[in-house]
Amino acid sequence: MKAEAISRTMHRLSNPADAISAQRFFKTGKGEYGEGDIFLGIRVPQIRNQVKTFRGTALPEIRKLLESKYHEIRLLALLMMVDLFQRSEQQTQKTIFSTYLSCTAFINNWDLVDLSADKIVGAWLLNRDKAPLYQLAKSELLWERRIAILATFHFIRNGRFDTTMEIADLLLNDGHDLIHKAVGWMLRETGNRDLATEETFLKSRYKNMPRTMLRYAIEKFPAPRRQAYLKSRI
Repeated sequence: MKAEAISRTMHRLSNPADAISAQRFFKTGKGEYGEGDIFLGIRVPQIRNQVKTFRGTALPEIRKLLESKYHEIRLLALLMMVDLFQRSEQQTQKTIFSTYLSCTAFINNWDLVDLSADKIVGAWLLNRDKAPLYQLAKSELLWERRIAILATFHFIRNGRFDTTMEIADLLLNDGHDLIHKAVGWMLRETGNRDLATEETFLKSRYKNMPRTMLRYAIEKFPAPRRQAYLKSRI
């Protein structure tokens, strides 16, 4: 199906009241991380249903959707890319991966990153050179740095933690709260599977890492252990 027809369908699902709420939730005000983003007011379950409806859409048409000014249409495009990636042969997967990295300017909020980075970037790079992640981690673009760390969630799920630790190290002194949360989250997910790896990382870094990052990383620790980490920072 053509991007224009899909876009028209999405507009028919719009809800102005939900759009206003979403614009507040995703911080679209002046100076906020989502400044200027526009919402239709379509909830994620509805968007996921459309992925099935529009399955079979060609990648060039999906890319057109990803360039939409409407947040939910970009999210739909990313979920369609994930769906296509998971059903495709290696050559198509490579093209999807390359397309994704060429469109990071449109993957410009945390939900867009979090619902796609590990399933495309991480999945493609699992058994390949991780150099693209280190380049993304050094980017001036907030969302590329978040892609770098969130992509490693796929590695974590496959019992591989080294790249997560290395990207976390690169982002340890990042200035943005959304990176602090993302790194802490990935450290926590690592610890859920291999606590020793997480604690080895924390041992020499926890006193200097952003407090939000540490809080996210140790969220699932027993209360006494969690408090010991936090109090020793004072």
